[in-house]
Amino acid sequence: MIQAAYIHIPFCEHICHYCDFNKVFLKNQPVDEYIEALGTEMKLALAQTPAHTLNSIFVGGGTPTSLNERQLERLCALIKEYLPFSQGIEYTFEANPGDLSEEKLKRLFEGGVNRLSFGVQSFDPELLHKIGRTHKPEDVYRSIELAKKVGFENINIDLMYSLPDQTIRQFKQTLDEAFALEITHFSAYSLIIEPKTVFYQLMNKGKLPIPTEDVEAKMYDLLMNEMEKHGYHQYEISNFAKTGYESIHNLTYWNNEDYYGFGAGSHGYVNGVRSSNYGPIKKYMQPLDNGNRPIMDAHRLYEKEKWEEEMFLGLRKVKGVSISRFIEKFGKSPLDIFQSKIELLKKQGLIIIENDHIFLTRHGRFLGNEAFEAFLLD
Repeated sequence: MIQAAYIHIPFCEHICHYCDFNKVFLKNQPVDEYIEALGTEMKLALAQTPAHTLNSIFVGGGTPTSLNERQLERLCALIKEYLPFSQGIEYTFEANPGDLSEEKLKRLFEGGVNRLSFGVQSFDPELLHKIGRTHKPEDVYRSIELAKKVGFENINIDLMYSLPDQTIRQFKQTLDEAFALEITHFSAYSLIIEPKTVFYQLMNKGKLPIPTEDVEAKMYDLLMNEMEKHGYHQYEISNFAKTGYESIHNLTYWNNEDYYGFGAGSHGYVNGVRSSNYGPIKKYMQPLDNGNRPIMDAHRLYEKEKWEEEMFLGLRKVKGVSISRFIEKFGKSPLDIFQSKIELLKKQGLIIIENDHIFLTRHGRFLGNEAFEAFLLD
C-alpha cells in the first residue's frame, strides 16, 4: 500500500561542496515548465497506480525554497490537486535558511505544508564557509522565528559532523546553539565524501583535512548523549525527535514501505518495483510532454532482495526489525534465513535479539555499515 510521496526540486542558488544530489543552478532554468511537468507526472502515476491516502509528502532537493512565491503556490496547488491527503498527513518542505521570506513561509503554510526541514549543518561561520554554505547562523535564528510566527510547529534541522578541521568542541557548540532553538526534530549526519563533488576533488589532491575515525566516533557519541540529555530520543541512526514528532517520511523508508518518487532523478518503490527517473531536466520533461512517465530504470525485486532490504533498512531504526512483521510479510523468519549472520553479529556485540526485535547495540550503531552488509546474501 502506497503511503508516501517524495517530490524532487533540483534547483539551487549555489552548490555545496559535499552535495552529490541531482541539482542545477537555478538561473536560466525552465522552472515553471518543470513544475507543470511534475503535475503531469503525478497525474500519470496516480492513474496507473492509485493510492487511497498518503500519510507523508516530502518535497526535497536541491532547494525547494529557491522557488519564488508564485512558483511555490503553484507547486502546492498541483500537489493538492493530484495527491490524496490523509487527515493527519505530514507534509514537509526542505528549506534553506538564507532564502526564506515571511511571504514564502505563508504561501507554504496556506498550501497545507505543516513541517519544515532546514539545511543548517553547522552554527560555526568558518565551517559553513568551508563546506560551501552561504547562509549565516543569524539566518537560521531569523528563519525559525519567522516559521514559528507563521504557524509552523513541526521543525527539523539537519546537522553535519566530521567536517574539515572540525573539532569536538566546535560540534558541541553547534549542538548547544541548536538546542536553544526549541524545535521538535534533528537529523545529524557524518560527512561522506561522494564522487563528483568539490570535496572529492580536494581529497584526491590531499587537501581535505577531515577528522580521524576516532574523532568522528567521539562526535557521534557526544551527539547521542546530548540529544538524550535534552529530551530528544533517537529512533534511527541519524534521527532524533521529541516524542510524537518522529518523521513519518523517514520511517516510510526504514520500514521498507511503498512510496512514489516524482521529479528529475527521483526514486520510487511501488508494488515490489524500485524505479528511478531521468536526472537531466530536459530528459525528464521530454517523455511527459508526450504523455509518458519519465522512468529511466525499473527493477522488480527478487524475494531474496526483499529480505535483504527489510533487514538493512530496518536495522537503521533503534527498535530494529520486527521478527513477527518479517514473517507476516515473507512467510519466513529472519532467524532462519540469516541464522549464521545473526549469530556472528551477536558474537561481535553488534546486534541483540529481544522482545520480537533484532536491533543494533549502541556499539553496533557506530559500526552500522558492517552490520548492514552482513545481510547481503551470497
